[in-house]
Amino acid sequence: MISTILMMGGGQQGGLASLIPMVLIIVIFYLFMIRPQMKKAKDAKKFREGLGKGDKIITIGGIHGKITEVSETTFVIETEGGAKLRIEKSAVSTGAPGEQIQSA
Repeated sequence: MISTILMMGGGQQGGLASLIPMVLIIVIFYLFMIRPQMKKAKDAKKFREGLGKGDKIITIGGIHGKITEVSETTFVIETEGGAKLRIEKSAVSTGAPGEQIQSA
């Protein structure tokens, strides 16, 4: 009877000890994967909110243009040929490698 009680108590500690590595994996996953992704999304949103009329942009699809009108969720951009396009703010790239996006 005493050995049964001792085994039950030891089994609970073993269960807790096997839970610790899983918790550590979740913490590491959060620190190295989720948190940086959230920071990157926050920075991209801040960049897009800071854009205004006259800024030159590049869309995710590679279209280059200059912002001519700003609304709550969209931009109207003018491309090189004089065409005007209405695009979603989320379609603006936060920058191309080796290329500066500057205000006009």
